[in-house]
Amino acid sequence: MADHVDRVVAQWGAERPDLDVSSMEVFGRLKRLFRLVDTELNRTFGEHGLDAASFDVLATLRRSGPPYRLTPTGLMQSAMVTSGAITQRLDRLEARGLVTRTRSEQDGRSREVALTPEGHDLIDRALPAHLATEYRMLAGLDDVQTAAFVDAMRTLLAFLGDSAE
Repeated sequence: MADHVDRVVAQWGAERPDLDVSSMEVFGRLKRLFRLVDTELNRTFGEHGLDAASFDVLATLRRSGPPYRLTPTGLMQSAMVTSGAITQRLDRLEARGLVTRTRSEQDGRSREVALTPEGHDLIDRALPAHLATEYRMLAGLDDVQTAAFVDAMRTLLAFLGDSAE
């Protein structure tokens, strides 16, 4: 079962037989997968009036557990974005009434971001649809293939320096 990447690799093999282009088999497919996955996930987010960034913030707060509140720094670390990016996300979500920003009770100099009841309800409605989209996209793999794919990605991420921190 040949795909677009097989054709690209074959073309490079013919044009530059002196080079090993086999890495393109992985990264070309990763790029193509990302575009397809991103399109499908964004469609699902859009059905709930969200984009990927907004979903990420709401989901991070929701999975943090009661009281569904984190500092902007905590959100940045979980979402792996810059302070400028998190500020823009929070501004949009606060304007929609999905999160609030208040002074920390423990440290009056810092602020905390919390889900509003509306934000909590929205992420609780969007999450099942998000998961259904993910499972639909994985339906082409059996359980063994999925586990091998997950393991290979985890290994490569660790090798490249991505950590759980």
